[in-house]
Amino acid sequence: MRIAFDPLAGMKLSPTPSVDLAGRPPTILVFDSGLGGLTVHRELARARPDARFVYCADDAAFPYGALGEDHLVARVLAVMERLIAAHAPDCVVIACNTASTLVLPHLRARFALPFVGTVPAIKPACEGSASRMVSILATPGTVARDYTKALVATYGAGCAVTLVGSPRLAGLAEATMRGEPADHAAIAAEIAPCFVAEGHRRTDAVALACTHYPLLVDTFRALAPWPVEWIDPAPAIARRLTQILGPAGPVAAAPAMATALLTGGAALASLSAVFQRFGLAETRVEPLPLH
Repeated sequence: MRIAFDPLAGMKLSPTPSVDLAGRPPTILVFDSGLGGLTVHRELARARPDARFVYCADDAAFPYGALGEDHLVARVLAVMERLIAAHAPDCVVIACNTASTLVLPHLRARFALPFVGTVPAIKPACEGSASRMVSILATPGTVARDYTKALVATYGAGCAVTLVGSPRLAGLAEATMRGEPADHAAIAAEIAPCFVAEGHRRTDAVALACTHYPLLVDTFRALAPWPVEWIDPAPAIARRLTQILGPAGPVAAAPAMATALLTGGAALASLSAVFQRFGLAETRVEPLPLH
């Protein structure tokens, strides 16, 4: 069973810029530090098959968790400046929890177009838990953010919430997607802190608060010490996009080519095949070195 949620439900939103498509298909920019956003892109493409998609993996700066907060804000703003100027998107989806929890306010202040972010699914995890014991599996940066702690304080009442900051899972997911054998021992060690037992109660829901993690969800299920609900935010992000842009229009006989961009391109040869599996037929490098 997949638990769906609205990542923005119950939160005060800033006004969203209106989008007048005038009957044309939209251009949607999907942005992440690496491959994790492909799990979001897949849901967005199902919701808007008429759209032109540009997916950017900022692999020159991967992993974002290794950057200081000021450096990360400056980096995302600089890359977004280039991408928006080059591709003129109608909407930008930040398919990265680490960036969303820190950079979204800066992006919305800088650019006059709608941004959809990705936030930890603390509210639905707690609402759907029968044992009242949930875990949030995230990067160390997301776990440390005041934003995440505020979500726990607001929506975690009555639940024991365990925040698990995994330093390795994003990299392990990237390696697996490039065709390397899954390191089951390493993955099991990274998810082990999510499973907490107290008397007759134990964790029954784990929110995947990094978009890389759904890439490994089948492995998580196989390695888990007991069954839990693994909560993927991608369907809710697709619903939010539809709220902003409206439902899909007619799909052209020859839809626009979906493009993947890399800012570094060190693994271009292996990643082109990965992107093609997600419907991104063209892969290019737009060099944006990390300074």
